[in-house]
Amino acid sequence: MVSEQQELSPLARAARDEVRAFYETHHTQIARSREARSYYYDYLGRVLKARIAPGQRVLEIGCGSGDLLASVSPSFGVGIDLSPKAVSAARARHPELHFFEGDACETATLAQARGPFDVILIVNTITFLGDVRRLFDALHHVSHSKTRIIIYNYSRLWQPVLRLAEVLGLKQAQPPESWIPQEEVRTMLHLSDWDMVREDRQIVFPIYIPLLSALLNRWIGHLPLFDEFSLMFGIIARPRLMRHAGSMKSEPSVSVVIPCRNEEGHIAPMVARLPTLPPNSEYIFVEGGSKDGTEAAIHLAIANNPDKPLRFLKQTGKGKGDAVRLGFGAARGEVLAILDSDMGVAPEDLPSFVSVLARGQAEFVNGSRLVYPMAGKAMRFLNLLANKFFAALFSWILGQNCRDTLCGTKVLYRSDYERIAANRAYFGDFDPFGDFDLLFGASRLNLHIADLAVRYHEREYGETNINRFAHGLLLLRMSAFASRKLKFL
Repeated sequence: MVSEQQELSPLARAARDEVRAFYETHHTQIARSREARSYYYDYLGRVLKARIAPGQRVLEIGCGSGDLLASVSPSFGVGIDLSPKAVSAARARHPELHFFEGDACETATLAQARGPFDVILIVNTITFLGDVRRLFDALHHVSHSKTRIIIYNYSRLWQPVLRLAEVLGLKQAQPPESWIPQEEVRTMLHLSDWDMVREDRQIVFPIYIPLLSALLNRWIGHLPLFDEFSLMFGIIARPRLMRHAGSMKSEPSVSVVIPCRNEEGHIAPMVARLPTLPPNSEYIFVEGGSKDGTEAAIHLAIANNPDKPLRFLKQTGKGKGDAVRLGFGAARGEVLAILDSDMGVAPEDLPSFVSVLARGQAEFVNGSRLVYPMAGKAMRFLNLLANKFFAALFSWILGQNCRDTLCGTKVLYRSDYERIAANRAYFGDFDPFGDFDLLFGASRLNLHIADLAVRYHEREYGETNINRFAHGLLLLRMSAFASRKLKFL
């Protein structure tokens, strides 16, 4: 780690001072250039609004005019810039936000920002910093365990194109800068105790031409292979657990929601196999209009097992998604989990899910049934093919690996679920399953999603509630909807 007291090297100080002098000298030209390139900045603002939910505490490093900071509607927004002229202009444009001049690589400067912040935004700035890793180290002083660093910067692939544009007068000339490649940024983050959450790429055609620009940037530019030619790379990172170990609890209480519909024969054996979870945990059975004796079986199991923390809820709405939301809304635990009542995923696997979460290895743990061989007729062949197809599709949409989107076992902290629920309007109430409401919401909040491989067991009672073709078509519609919200911006 770089010591807080360590001074910048002479060359780093010289680079910083040169950048400040350039932006002071060329402030008017830079402002005019931003206005001339309004399409580029408007597009970037739209991307950031998709990556940053409104109402958060946001710090922007290298804020310039402050327009990007304002575009994400922070509850408390702070911008830092080397140029006093830029800071003065930003204050005039956005009086509701807070701006000050300084070098964000210095902890003394960051101390003025009144952190911690939920989001730290760094757009087209890292190439001008005197010491990038020093900044990443210093940002821990204004972060908490859920903080996200969001970086967007020019791809090194575009360096000759942008230099030519400057020579031809099509782009504002820049001070000397370090064209740091994406992989080097990842390494610097890693060395400064920031862990990767996701990456993306934006803008393959930065010039505005009606219809053509939207076609290339919003649609074609996000397709595999085409996105390799993007102007911008994006990186989202979170603090490593060790940075906030003192605030983490090793054994959080858990509320396990078990949606049940026509599962009478599974209730008693499931209850017998439920593992012991940390103190103050609970199992919540949510019964949803069964035609067999499921409700009576749940009441009998509760009566016969007074030593187990079992609860019953009667669902008034329809669908597993409604059952999950009802159960999560009534839950008391710090961690929320879903366990399907058909025991396709063994109840005994629950502690492993909770352990991954409690150790900070992920913030959203998703079961993956497609790793180990399956028992008997646990999943029909067409279902297996569909699961693999949707796994690849949703991993691309989410920007993180998610090999089994339809596995019913998912675990996350209640505080994160409450944030997902608070931002549900971004997607709307569209998911009858409940799985995708959580996955899309987690992606919207940049939670770190991790798969946990589990054995998939054959159903021993009744028939599945999944209709392969009708639900497959519904998943395709949901995929198209989510891609417009998360990918095709």
